[in-house]
Amino acid sequence: MNLDILDSKIQEFIDLNIGASISKLALQKNPFPTVEWISIINQIAAKSKAKDKLPTWFSTQNIIYPSKISVEQTSSEKTAFYKSSIVSGDNLIDLTGGFGIDDYYFSKKIKNIAHCEINAELSSIVQHNCKQLNSNNIICYVGDSFETLSKTNTKWDWIYIDPSRRNESKGKVFMLKDCLPNVPENLEFYFKKSNSILLKTAPILDITAGINELNHVKSIHIIAVENEVKELLWELNKDYNESVIIKTVNILNDKTETFEFILNEIHEQPSYSLPQKYLYEPNSSIMKSGGFDQVGLFYGLNKLHKHSHLYTSDEQKKFPGRIFEIKNCIAYNKSDMKQYLENQKANITTRNFLDSVESIRKKWKIKEGGDLYCFFTTDQNNTKIVLICTKIK
Repeated sequence: MNLDILDSKIQEFIDLNIGASISKLALQKNPFPTVEWISIINQIAAKSKAKDKLPTWFSTQNIIYPSKISVEQTSSEKTAFYKSSIVSGDNLIDLTGGFGIDDYYFSKKIKNIAHCEINAELSSIVQHNCKQLNSNNIICYVGDSFETLSKTNTKWDWIYIDPSRRNESKGKVFMLKDCLPNVPENLEFYFKKSNSILLKTAPILDITAGINELNHVKSIHIIAVENEVKELLWELNKDYNESVIIKTVNILNDKTETFEFILNEIHEQPSYSLPQKYLYEPNSSIMKSGGFDQVGLFYGLNKLHKHSHLYTSDEQKKFPGRIFEIKNCIAYNKSDMKQYLENQKANITTRNFLDSVESIRKKWKIKEGGDLYCFFTTDQNNTKIVLICTKIK
């Protein structure tokens, strides 16, 4: 870590170039010969990325950033704040510390935080930044976190782990055993050091596969920000052997939508109907959870079709997702499409429908945008229909 990057003139230059083209900057002559040009450019790129994702870091003076990739991969402040609502107690050890965003928020809830990071430079950056952020209860440890944990005699209130995938070439499907650290392999050891473990994984991890690899899963939090699922949080407790609780969370600018249910709990069958006055589309965290029947039953809604995952009612109800008023319901055929939608402007969504959004737009010359929202889907009679709607929320 080169502290020369904190020179006031260099920091001023970085701030003046937030959002600038990195490729164009790379071609310029370095105005600060005492610091490598690539280091300055990296700070500009990383800080630009942090502007919306990490506003506290962005607005704090003399913060040093790791690579742009590290900033892209770290938790956002919004998800880190949510994580801090799960934990409590006197101490927590983070086995995969990284840039330390989660630990900053953990430190506001827990007295003592241990930040473990195998990368010595990244660890020193976090240690420096903690001083700038007045986070005095975070201690940084450099080296292999397994060894660090082994050497401590502390009984930790929480262990936090954000394992990284070892082999990206395997594609989107991965197992926890393919990550570092290997949580399933080390779980028994972790439970000797703490009764409570919070595990963060990428949203592409299959929930059933994760449960099969782990023991004592108490709850799974599916976290979305502005309707995009960002991460899964697995809450493990050494003494827990009951049903898994699924908690869906969609963090919006003005509110947070939540819905939870017990996984595999026997419940009544959902009710179905043809489209009524209002249409409901679950947010992305609910879609990831698989709680399609549970959410409809809880809010007293009818499903359009077993596999459509759209809901309807005659009276408007509260719902964790988008709500629309159905203006028209047409059959998906040539005459109706020509009459109502051909050459029109509309937002298109498909649910349980063979044609893609792209092919629908091309075939019927529908432009993107406007105030109309069209859902191409299948009703309870297995009829292909189009719901022409206006958005309520």
